[in-house]
Amino acid sequence: MLRYLIVDILLPLLVFALLRSFFRGMFRSKREVSRPAQQAQPPSQPNVVVGGELKKDPVCGTYVSIGASVTRTVDGQLLHFCSKECRDKYRAA
Repeated sequence: MLRYLIVDILLPLLVFALLRSFFRGMFRSKREVSRPAQQAQPPSQPNVVVGGELKKDPVCGTYVSIGASVTRTVDGQLLHFCSKECRDKYRAA
C-alpha cells in the first residue's frame, strides 16, 4: 500500500512539479529576452498624509489618521471615521 502511494502517486506528482517549474523558468527568461525592456510603473498610491494626529472612530474604536479619515459633522462637531461603512453605521444609530 505504501509502495503504491509513493511510486504511483507521489513520484509522478513530484516529477510533474519539477518539470513544470523548469519549463516555466526556461520560457519566462526567453520572454524577457525577446521583449524590449519596458519600465513598469508602480501602482499609483492615494494621496494620504502619513503620520499626524490620530482620532478615534466613534463606531469601532479604531484610531485613524486625520488625513485618511472619512469625516462627518454632527452638531457642529467634526467626527472622524475609519471607513464609509462606520460612518453609515453612526448615521443609522
